[in-house]
Amino acid sequence: MNTPSKPWSRRLPANFPASQAWDTIVVGSGMGGMTCAAMLAKLGQRVLVLEQHYVPGGFTHSFKRPGGYHWDVGVHAVGEVTERSLTGRLLRHLSDDRLRWSSLGASYDEFDFPGGLHIEFPDTPQRFREHLIDAFPREQAAIDGYLHRVREVAGAMRSYYLARLLPAGAGGLAERLLARPARQAFAERTADVLAQTTQDPHLRSVLAAQWAYHGSPPSRSSFAIQALVTKHFMYGGYYPVGGSQQIALQLLQTVADAGGYTRISADVSRIVVEDGRAVGVRLGDGEELRATRIVSAAGVLSTVDRLLPPEFATRDWVSSVRRLAPAPAHVCLYLGFKGDIRAAGAGPANRWFYDTWDLETDAWRIDHVPEDMPDAPVLYCSFPSLKDPSHDPGPEQRHTGEVVTFVPWDRFAGWLGSRWHKRGADYDEFKQRLQDRLLAQFLAKMPALRGMVDHVELSTPLTTDHFVRPTRGSIYGIEPTPERFANPHLRPRSPIPGLFLAGSDVATVGVIGAMMGGVLAAASIAPRRALALLRGL
Repeated sequence: MNTPSKPWSRRLPANFPASQAWDTIVVGSGMGGMTCAAMLAKLGQRVLVLEQHYVPGGFTHSFKRPGGYHWDVGVHAVGEVTERSLTGRLLRHLSDDRLRWSSLGASYDEFDFPGGLHIEFPDTPQRFREHLIDAFPREQAAIDGYLHRVREVAGAMRSYYLARLLPAGAGGLAERLLARPARQAFAERTADVLAQTTQDPHLRSVLAAQWAYHGSPPSRSSFAIQALVTKHFMYGGYYPVGGSQQIALQLLQTVADAGGYTRISADVSRIVVEDGRAVGVRLGDGEELRATRIVSAAGVLSTVDRLLPPEFATRDWVSSVRRLAPAPAHVCLYLGFKGDIRAAGAGPANRWFYDTWDLETDAWRIDHVPEDMPDAPVLYCSFPSLKDPSHDPGPEQRHTGEVVTFVPWDRFAGWLGSRWHKRGADYDEFKQRLQDRLLAQFLAKMPALRGMVDHVELSTPLTTDHFVRPTRGSIYGIEPTPERFANPHLRPRSPIPGLFLAGSDVATVGVIGAMMGGVLAAASIAPRRALALLRGL
């Protein structure tokens, strides 16, 4: 079958049958949706992926600007993608070995704290332990105790994920019987576990300093998520060769190779439920598409708020999901440079600049007038062009950078519903103030880059809402609190027959968390074949 050079378009290729019969329709092409679709394709299904944006990939997509600048929007460092891990072997299988990864180096994250503490997180468990002990020599017992808990939680996850494949009642019983250590860790809060681990407040902050990878500060986050993030990067961080857009290109190619396809600019307005069963979807223009089963990878909150028929609004399970809060929103400063940014201090490793030891300061307080606006409490800085070995900077040495920090969604909610690039002078003025302040704070941290800045633009939570549509602009979906993991309905098999849920909300957070949510959805649809595939890896 001849298909376009990319395995997606606004309409099906002309040589697809008009009466194309789909085994599964997947709504949303983020990491969870793409993984679910590619896995089902490997199991012999014909899958249609629908994406409302004109670029597939969700938070794995990238964009470009004149001058050869390319940025990713959500992929900054990914762990567990090598042959060492099941997830790495699975990604290799699902992409037919087309998706390659490049290490960020011996250290993937570098942290600067007040008072001059600089600490690097390296790519082996042994060196990670050594770095922590070098920084806190009196805390060896506490550090070893913490790492033991991390290993304990990671070891319990297999049973936990298997239990999630079952419906709510049976699944809850299986979790209590088979996944008790994981269940206990999901119920504990990070701050409480760290307080029991060490009396040193600075060590507690260092151990929890990566909380921005899951979006919930220690007082609110489930300790299991804290432990899983630590374990996730034990063997380093990686970046896709060719940029984050390669993830969508390769996974969706697998879908197309099996007779499926991806339609972009296909805005799903409703999941069609007939006689109590999900049987199709309705697009914004009224077109209806049918399949044996439907997978929503649009986020569980977005699914219950926007996609389910109105008669489901009062169901108990829907109400329980709606009581859960989304993780924070963010702004991102996208930078283009001309010059040798390596010589100016940039590198493949991500840089974290903390202006406080208090990790409960979870968002930039931006309600002040310009002259009184404080600095952001933390800057997360990434240089994607230095992570990608295929990047050609050219004779002008063009490179890219990104600066991310969390912000309160409510500060932007008043402009919700306005048009992209046409939100009004008040929004443009406010956005410019944020951009200028964030750029000044970043250049104060890395002043040698100042003369190399060639391009600057800022994305806000409204940008996130426009292109990805998560609830309240959250990049991580539902906040990973104990309350989230106690909810019995965040499972891949929804209470509606024929409707399945994929993505990070039914698993854990981040790229690999969303991937596992896709794996769980596919395994719920075709359990025997999916588990056989996984056992073979």
